[in-house]
Amino acid sequence: MEEFLPLGSEEELKEEICKTMRRLFNRGLVSALGGNISARLPGSSEFWITPSGVFKGELEPEDLVKVDLDGRVLEGFLRPSVETPFHAMIYRRRADVNAVVHSHNPVTTGLALAGIEIKPVTIEAAVVLRRVRVVPWAFPGTDALANLIGEHIEGARALVLMNHGVVGVGSNLLEAETIVETLEEVATAQFVASIFKRELPLIPEEDMELIKRLYGI
Repeated sequence: MEEFLPLGSEEELKEEICKTMRRLFNRGLVSALGGNISARLPGSSEFWITPSGVFKGELEPEDLVKVDLDGRVLEGFLRPSVETPFHAMIYRRRADVNAVVHSHNPVTTGLALAGIEIKPVTIEAAVVLRRVRVVPWAFPGTDALANLIGEHIEGARALVLMNHGVVGVGSNLLEAETIVETLEEVATAQFVASIFKRELPLIPEEDMELIKRLYGI
């Protein structure tokens, strides 16, 4: 997996948040009003997040809202995403995380609802996703959901929120975007394969160990 470098300024960061959201919208991973993205400069105690109730396919940098790690609005004219509490929780728990993407991946969410574990059935999934954790249901935008995500995010890159969607975290936006996209890709491959075959062939354990050594997992 290539190394992703952090962006150097807040204006670059805001532009990249909007570009990332448009790409996810075009891929069908977020809907007109569903899904949210945040990002911060490395080491910052403040982050920019997408607003609530604004069409996700046409976001502009001036639409974004800056908040602190307690969720207090510092800059911006719109209301921050209802999911700001869990974004703040992730940044408080994970100093290595500089970007959070929350999307509504349909196949990934469907497999979780069916009680089907998403497995590393492809080489990219093994490298990018590692282990995918499922977070029990909690009402969106609540401290209960933020606390559950805080409990599950330690050491994780990807979370599935039951009855809700997915979360990908990374050192920057491209990494977090890659994680949610790879998650939907592997979920789709697993779903298609399961139609025709009950027991899916997994990457052999010895090769998984080699992958871990090669990629420093």
